Amino acid sequence: MKILAVAEQRDGKLKKVSFEITKAARTVAEQLSGEVVALVVGENVQNEAGVLGGFGASRVVVVDNPKLRLYSATAYAKIVAEVARKEQASVILFAATALGKDCAPRVAVKLDAGFAADCTGLNVTGSELSATRPVYAGKVVTEVRVTSPTKVFSLRPNVFSSGASSGSLATVEKIEVPLAESDFAVSVKEVTQSSGKIDVAEADIIVTGGRGLKGPENFKMIEELAAALGGAVGASRAVVDAGWRPHDEQVGQTGKTVSPSLYVAVAVSGAIQHLAGMSSSKYIVAINKDKDAPIFQVASYGIVGDAFDVVPALTQEVKKLLGK
Repeated sequence: MKILAVAEQRDGKLKKVSFEITKAARTVAEQLSGEVVALVVGENVQNEAGVLGGFGASRVVVVDNPKLRLYSATAYAKIVAEVARKEQASVILFAATALGKDCAPRVAVKLDAGFAADCTGLNVTGSELSATRPVYAGKVVTEVRVTSPTKVFSLRPNVFSSGASSGSLATVEKIEVPLAESDFAVSVKEVTQSSGKIDVAEADIIVTGGRGLKGPENFKMIEELAAALGGAVGASRAVVDAGWRPHDEQVGQTGKTVSPSLYVAVAVSGAIQHLAGMSSSKYIVAINKDKDAPIFQVASYGIVGDAFDVVPALTQEVKKLLGK
């Protein structure tokens, strides 16, 4: 069996989820006596690609093209499908990021493969591979089997630990996949990102504010707590819909699914759509003046109190503890 791990990069640098996907592929491959081949698509990515060997890839295939610096749905899907065929991969793993959510189903269609999305576990029983994934907005966790010869899975970020690199370097093979102008029918022209801003999808600590903060100006205390903890700022759907915060900070079923080590929910009631996006966090701290708020049902620790009193005090204590 050959497993193809689709790595992600930005500006030539591999993203954290790439190491998680590769390590997950290695764990499965060891149980099925298989081989892990990683795929990196982009521009000027060949030099760094070999480090995936430290997370379990025996080989890394690179498709390097200036036109691929930014994600193109049609071009990327064609490349992944072509490489999967060439390598005769029976399992293709993506991260369930914005790119993975868009590209994985396209690849599954091209390969006539079954697809399981947003998986939180991969399980091997004998020679059979199954996946664990949440359904019904996280209310139920189910085990699914893909019965097609070729199987595509997307894995939830921050759930599969990459661990530390072994330091090994994989063999890197650069290949060409013929691309026509029609393959770039859909493409990203420009990506802008706030300087120094941590992406909630990759953050290990997230502080999220909800509608109970009453206005966008009060998000300053969320930013201060996040900065003290070295984490990212998140927002509920109600906050984003109101225009208080940008959509790239939204956590939830219609935003980003996150699984950080620490998730602090401030003035977030905990609607089921929000819980679906963060309930797999390792530790959840809820701060809300409503003791009956649904967020407390999933919280590891809860503080019933006014956020305007609790958060500034908590921020000061964090700074003292960390010497900031």
